[in-house]
Amino acid sequence: MTDFLAIDTSSKHLTVLAQKGGKVALRFIPDCAMRHSTELMGEIEKALNEVSLTPRECGFFAAVTGPGSFTGIRIGIATAKGFALAANKPLLGVTAFDLVAYNVTSESFFAVIDAAHGHYYVCGYDKDKNVTFAPAYLSGEEVKALNAPLYGFEDLPLDNYCKTDIKNGLYPAICASINRLTDDISALYIRKSQAEEARLADKKVGI
Repeated sequence: MTDFLAIDTSSKHLTVLAQKGGKVALRFIPDCAMRHSTELMGEIEKALNEVSLTPRECGFFAAVTGPGSFTGIRIGIATAKGFALAANKPLLGVTAFDLVAYNVTSESFFAVIDAAHGHYYVCGYDKDKNVTFAPAYLSGEEVKALNAPLYGFEDLPLDNYCKTDIKNGLYPAICASINRLTDDISALYIRKSQAEEARLADKKVGI
């Protein structure tokens, strides 16, 4: 596979992955949601140095496009775009759902991500990792009604749910998506941010 640098700042965790030849460096910091912007570049430098890779040697740059933290998603995408622009290389976007899916061997299942306030981001897959249920924003009751195996990387209060290891999700997702290199990537926003929803609500009441 082509040498690359990949970034995930979409959740409360931080993952940086660099590959050169057969050598892979994985940097993972749990529970650093408020420190993504301060920790990211240092972890990138450490990962690149670990495999003796420079940005210009990368064949592409990848980032997790969401869903998840609105701010975190923007940090990861902007960083990957900055490297790609400077090195004149393509980009690869993978979803947070993919990070779950490529850790699962079930025949068919749903990847589930906490969206707070009793709601979840959900995406359905078959055994070949084809999307069978488009990404959606569902209530806990709606997720329960799916009546299917559920997987995610958080501790969630759901029946038929199994927690996977987010630290090991990025690499297989990148490997499986290598044929989707592109000139641009964008955030996967399934719903509006709280700030946007508040603005819309204010407009409706004439504030």
